[in-house]
Amino acid sequence: MTNFPLALSQSMRNTAVQSCCFICFVTAIFFLIFHVINALRKLKFVATKKVSDVKVSGMVQEKEINSNGKHSICDNLQRVSTVHDWESYKVKDVFDDGTMTFFWQAHTLTVLFLLTCVLVYVTFFEESSTDIEYNVKRGIVACILVFLLLGVTQIPDGPFRRPHPALWRFVFCISIVYELFLIFILFQTADDARQLLKHVDKNLGKPLSEKKYGGNCLLYDSSHPSDPFHNIWDKMDIFVPTHFFGWWIKTLMLRDWWICTVMSIMFEILEYTLEHQLPNFSECWWDHWLMDALICNGLGIYLGMITLKYLSMKPYHWRGLWLIPTYKGKLQRIAAQFGPHSWIQFDWKPTSSLTRWLCVLGLIFMSLLLELNTFYLKFVLWLEPPHLLNILRLVLMVFAGAVSVREYFQLLDDPNCKTFGRQSWVMVAIVITEFLVIAKFDYNTITKPLPTHIIYFWIFALCSLFIWTVWKFFFNHKFSIGKKLEDYSELNDYKDVLNQDIMLKENGSPNLHYRAFQKTP
Repeated sequence: MTNFPLALSQSMRNTAVQSCCFICFVTAIFFLIFHVINALRKLKFVATKKVSDVKVSGMVQEKEINSNGKHSICDNLQRVSTVHDWESYKVKDVFDDGTMTFFWQAHTLTVLFLLTCVLVYVTFFEESSTDIEYNVKRGIVACILVFLLLGVTQIPDGPFRRPHPALWRFVFCISIVYELFLIFILFQTADDARQLLKHVDKNLGKPLSEKKYGGNCLLYDSSHPSDPFHNIWDKMDIFVPTHFFGWWIKTLMLRDWWICTVMSIMFEILEYTLEHQLPNFSECWWDHWLMDALICNGLGIYLGMITLKYLSMKPYHWRGLWLIPTYKGKLQRIAAQFGPHSWIQFDWKPTSSLTRWLCVLGLIFMSLLLELNTFYLKFVLWLEPPHLLNILRLVLMVFAGAVSVREYFQLLDDPNCKTFGRQSWVMVAIVITEFLVIAKFDYNTITKPLPTHIIYFWIFALCSLFIWTVWKFFFNHKFSIGKKLEDYSELNDYKDVLNQDIMLKENGSPNLHYRAFQKTP
């Protein structure tokens, strides 16, 4: 029996050693950052004082601050107020008369009866086939359909209710099926995975002819008098409308102009960084910053903000369809069914606390990685951009991503929400598994060395981000807490003087106003 380590080629052993060294280096960096953060946390003030609430009527109420830290001044200053009134959202922001029609009932027994009838028909009345490939395909499809029926009828509702909760349960189940498919192909070779897709479309499994968008970057090419703007027309492909509508949808999902703008600029920088790996990322400067960032992405974000403003001002008053007397009202009610049931305006407050800052950075990182996976997956699996599988994946990511962002925001903002949402969990698993599939199938592409100037740029950017984070949430935050503690100290001094004036007033002493506002030494 051949010894496994000796059977490895020299290149594979070198790759394994490099990977282990990289993992150890990243782990050491994380431990270093962890210890630095812990050391900085010890520099914070520990306040154990009494805070007094001075009312206009002159009454002074003392509030004892517990020395165990549960009610310390630092904790009160660090606590981030919730953006949305979640209790109000549950009870009074939306009016719904609660009319339940046939389509809003679960019908679990009906679905079970129909499923049993289909299985009985297949068992006793359908003629069996001897084609193994045909039987395997039908069996896999049947398993998926039964799982979808189980999920749509039994899984609890998510945060979205329109157009129907069953749609979002279906999206959750489809995302699970997609994650299971990714895990399955992760255990295959690259060639086997590509050939596996030929069972879906016989035209797949063929190498792609990648298109370069760089080259001649002249906006006006005088050497082609018949069409001097041919460089611009050559860049007009399916990615132009997908950029525009994609960022419109992303704005509706994230509901924040700053985050969308930062992500738009960051993705263009990532295209500059990775253009030596994928030909699709090699674009002209005006294609990056004018056509993509400014026109397509910018207009999509602007349209998204206008849509958000309309949805935030729109009244959400729901009546049962059969309770509406006019046909026009019924048609409007049917159209409104495909809009949101209620609306929550997201305010992520990324710089309000270190936790919020790190969570928003994590959201941006996972969103950018999801976008990069789109390009790398089609590259390693040999999928043309307009292929149906790419489109279906994008549609699934939009629906599942919308629920994930909503769950993620509620986790950060709602004090009663303590668990990571199930759709968010599956979404993170999908992003990670997609990246692992890419890393396994085309490790040589994603490990191509970065150009030197790109390395210097990212080192400078990451160091600047780390330094700003430490300054903002540790040193600057410490000074702001100290200033507020001084204000509390002056408030306590004023309270003591006011108490003395109250006692003097009871004794009939004059010059009370002067004593109350006289600064004590």
